[in-house]
Amino acid sequence: MSAHLLISLFSLPPKLAAKWSRVRQLPLFAAMGVALLILNPSHSAEASSRLKDVIDFEGVRDNMLIGYGLVVGLNGSGDSLTNSPFTETSLVGMLERLGINTRGASMKTKNVAAVMVTATLPPFSAQGSHVDVTVSTLGDAKSLMGGTLLVTPLLGADGEVYAVSQGSVAVGGFSAQGQGSSVTKGVPTAGRIANGAIVEREINFRLTDLGSLRLGLRNPDFTTSRRIADAINKHLKVQAAEAVDSATVRLLVPDERHNDIVGLMTEIEQLEVVPDQVARVVVDEQSGVIVMGENVRINTVAIAQGSLTIRINETPQVSQPAPLSPGGTTTVVPRTEINVNEDEGNKMAMLKTGVSLQDVVQSLNALGIGPRDMITILQSIKAAGALQADLEVI
Repeated sequence: MSAHLLISLFSLPPKLAAKWSRVRQLPLFAAMGVALLILNPSHSAEASSRLKDVIDFEGVRDNMLIGYGLVVGLNGSGDSLTNSPFTETSLVGMLERLGINTRGASMKTKNVAAVMVTATLPPFSAQGSHVDVTVSTLGDAKSLMGGTLLVTPLLGADGEVYAVSQGSVAVGGFSAQGQGSSVTKGVPTAGRIANGAIVEREINFRLTDLGSLRLGLRNPDFTTSRRIADAINKHLKVQAAEAVDSATVRLLVPDERHNDIVGLMTEIEQLEVVPDQVARVVVDEQSGVIVMGENVRINTVAIAQGSLTIRINETPQVSQPAPLSPGGTTTVVPRTEINVNEDEGNKMAMLKTGVSLQDVVQSLNALGIGPRDMITILQSIKAAGALQADLEVI
């Protein structure tokens, strides 16, 4: 059977006939595949995501580090020692460790600032590797521009030192002040040191010691959790993954993959799944931003939006007596104009059961409703029980 005879068995609409005329010259099997695409354009899969964009592996995580230190070399923009006693105490203690005794002396330097140093320790960071650090002032320092952070230990949540930081602080902003005015751009009291910390202690965590992997969903959902487990089992061709709850999938490492867990995780990360989500409407009352999910549905409801506007214009006029008239005085006569607008042109919009997000937006826009009024309408629809979605106000 030729491709021409095959396609003749179908009754094509006129719009598809033009497409088929360009496919007739293809080989038989190629033409059959294209014909199926033409006849079933809705076959395309839903938007899918890689598992690495949906889940996190338990244990593969960052760790927060924090430390307290001093920045020196500031050009008079540091802490005032009278207003920041912790800066003076830290400075005295540092000098004592260097063999310089300054206790009891009056110190008035403004080239030193007490700072908090923060960093993020990536997973599996090896000893001797470098990480970036952020430096922020504690006292009344005006700017960290040109400063140098002295050796600062960075501690983890367990109180152990995991890194040591030191280096020149790079500040993105600046501040200038004169007698009459001042200008500030960015935040000159915070800066960064690229590769400013050296890792001194490694986290004791080895993937090869794990007999099972726990996959945590970034957006917990029972349907998504089950789909992830099914996708993994289909790939491994064994029932190794199990959806524990809406936020966790447990994967038992097959015996033949215990020595190749990194390869197993790489394969799992590249699998694709269609995430499901709860119908939700997020409203930001301060900015007027409204975000609606794809699955938002509304039951049959009628919406009318209108407002009463009263405009009062006062145009007082001056009344003067006729020329040469005896006893006349000049007076101010009030003139008031009142206009009432009840927005009689506004209409009531009817939203039928099961309307989609597009229908909701089009119907509300047809009423000339702005974001602020739309927020009130959505809250009213939810209160009436017609909005089949979570309404979250932030």
